[in-house]
Amino acid sequence: MKNSIDAHIEFSFKGDTYSLTSNIDLDQLMEHDHSFPSFHAILARDNKIDTYSYLYEVMLETVIRFANAQGIAADFLNNGDFNQGAFIAAWQENRTLALLQPIAIRELGIEDLKQHQELKNALVQAYNLGKRI
Repeated sequence: MKNSIDAHIEFSFKGDTYSLTSNIDLDQLMEHDHSFPSFHAILARDNKIDTYSYLYEVMLETVIRFANAQGIAADFLNNGDFNQGAFIAAWQENRTLALLQPIAIRELGIEDLKQHQELKNALVQAYNLGKRI
Protein backbone atom coordinates (compact mmCIF):
# COMPACT_ATOMS: atom_id res chain seq x y z
CA MET A 1 0.00 0.00 0.00
CA LYS A 2 1.16 3.50 -0.80
CA ASN A 3 2.39 5.62 2.11
CA SER A 4 1.04 9.15 2.04
CA ILE A 5 -0.14 11.85 4.40
CA ASP A 6 -1.89 15.21 4.23
CA ALA A 7 -0.02 18.16 5.72
CA HIS A 8 -1.94 21.29 6.67
CA ILE A 9 -0.85 24.65 7.99
CA GLU A 10 -2.82 27.80 8.74
CA PHE A 11 -1.34 31.19 9.57
CA SER A 12 -1.77 34.92 9.01
CA PHE A 13 0.59 37.35 7.32
CA LYS A 14 -0.02 41.04 6.61
CA GLY A 15 -3.74 40.71 7.33
CA ASP A 16 -4.25 37.71 5.05
CA THR A 17 -5.01 34.22 6.34
CA TYR A 18 -3.31 31.33 4.60
CA SER A 19 -4.65 27.79 4.78
CA LEU A 20 -2.36 25.42 2.91
CA THR A 21 -2.68 21.68 2.40
CA SER A 22 -0.57 19.17 0.49
CA ASN A 23 -0.95 15.45 -0.01
CA ILE A 24 2.57 14.08 0.36
CA ASP A 25 3.73 10.82 -1.22
CA LEU A 26 6.05 9.54 1.52
CA ASP A 27 7.33 6.63 -0.59
CA GLN A 28 8.53 9.02 -3.27
CA LEU A 29 10.33 11.15 -0.67
CA MET A 30 12.03 8.13 0.85
CA GLU A 31 13.03 6.58 -2.48
CA HIS A 32 14.47 9.79 -3.93
CA ASP A 33 15.73 11.68 -0.88
CA HIS A 34 16.16 8.78 1.60
CA SER A 35 14.74 11.16 4.21
CA PHE A 36 12.28 13.98 4.50
CA PRO A 37 12.96 17.48 3.38
CA SER A 38 11.18 20.08 5.48
CA PHE A 39 7.42 19.66 5.34
CA HIS A 40 7.25 23.45 5.48
CA ALA A 41 9.33 23.57 2.28
CA ILE A 42 7.02 21.03 0.61
CA LEU A 43 3.94 23.04 1.54
CA ALA A 44 5.61 26.22 0.30
CA ARG A 45 6.61 24.65 -3.02
CA ASP A 46 3.19 23.11 -3.60
CA ASN A 47 1.52 26.45 -2.87
CA LYS A 48 4.00 28.61 -4.83
CA ILE A 49 5.51 30.36 -1.81
CA ASP A 50 9.13 31.50 -2.19
CA THR A 51 11.29 29.94 0.54
CA TYR A 52 13.30 33.18 0.67
CA SER A 53 10.30 35.34 1.56
CA TYR A 54 8.99 36.84 4.80
CA LEU A 55 5.80 34.88 4.20
CA TYR A 56 7.81 31.65 4.39
CA GLU A 57 9.57 32.82 7.56
CA VAL A 58 6.19 33.35 9.24
CA MET A 59 5.07 29.97 7.94
CA LEU A 60 8.11 28.31 9.58
CA GLU A 61 6.88 29.51 12.98
CA THR A 62 3.59 27.62 12.59
CA VAL A 63 3.04 23.97 13.50
CA ILE A 64 2.00 21.64 10.71
CA ARG A 65 -0.93 19.33 11.41
CA PHE A 66 -1.18 15.99 9.70
CA ALA A 67 -4.17 13.86 8.70
CA ASN A 68 -5.33 11.09 6.39
CA ALA A 69 -2.21 8.93 6.67
CA GLN A 70 -2.17 5.89 4.39
CA GLY A 71 -0.07 2.72 4.57
CA ILE A 72 2.27 2.21 7.49
CA ALA A 73 2.32 6.00 7.94
CA ALA A 74 -1.05 5.60 9.70
CA ASP A 75 0.76 3.83 12.56
CA PHE A 76 2.77 7.00 13.22
CA LEU A 77 -0.02 9.59 13.14
CA ASN A 78 -1.45 10.56 16.50
CA ASN A 79 -3.84 13.50 17.03
CA GLY A 80 -2.42 15.48 14.13
CA ASP A 81 1.21 14.79 14.98
CA PHE A 82 3.37 12.62 12.72
CA ASN A 83 6.37 10.75 14.17
CA GLN A 84 8.73 11.13 11.21
CA GLY A 85 11.68 9.35 12.82
CA ALA A 86 9.70 6.23 13.69
CA PHE A 87 8.09 6.19 10.24
CA ILE A 88 11.49 6.44 8.52
CA ALA A 89 12.85 3.54 10.58
CA ALA A 90 9.81 1.35 9.85
CA TRP A 91 9.83 2.26 6.14
CA GLN A 92 13.52 1.36 5.85
CA GLU A 93 12.98 -1.92 7.69
CA ASN A 94 10.08 -2.86 5.40
CA ARG A 95 12.14 -2.00 2.33
CA THR A 96 15.07 -4.10 3.57
CA LEU A 97 12.76 -7.05 4.24
CA ALA A 98 11.23 -6.67 0.77
CA LEU A 99 14.73 -7.00 -0.69
CA LEU A 100 15.71 -9.94 1.52
CA GLN A 101 12.51 -12.00 1.33
CA PRO A 102 13.04 -13.20 -2.28
CA ILE A 103 16.54 -14.40 -1.31
CA ALA A 104 15.12 -16.30 1.67
CA ILE A 105 12.54 -17.95 -0.60
CA ARG A 106 14.99 -18.80 -3.36
CA GLU A 107 17.92 -19.97 -1.22
CA LEU A 108 16.26 -21.31 1.92
CA GLY A 109 12.64 -22.00 0.97
CA ILE A 110 11.45 -19.63 3.73
CA GLU A 111 8.24 -17.88 2.76
CA ASP A 112 8.09 -15.42 5.67
CA LEU A 113 11.23 -14.12 7.35
CA LYS A 114 9.12 -12.69 10.17
CA GLN A 115 8.49 -16.29 11.27
CA HIS A 116 12.27 -16.82 11.64
CA GLN A 117 13.38 -13.88 13.77
CA GLU A 118 17.01 -15.00 14.29
CA LEU A 119 17.55 -15.59 10.57
CA LYS A 120 15.83 -12.29 9.74
CA ASN A 121 18.10 -10.47 12.18
CA ALA A 122 21.21 -12.12 10.70
CA LEU A 123 20.22 -11.24 7.13
CA VAL A 124 19.38 -7.65 8.05
CA GLN A 125 22.72 -7.26 9.84
CA ALA A 126 24.58 -8.70 6.82
CA TYR A 127 22.65 -6.37 4.52
CA ASN A 128 23.47 -3.34 6.67
CA LEU A 129 27.12 -4.38 6.87
CA GLY A 130 27.23 -4.62 3.08
CA LYS A 131 25.81 -1.12 2.77
CA ARG A 132 28.67 0.27 4.86
CA ILE A 133 31.45 -1.33 2.80
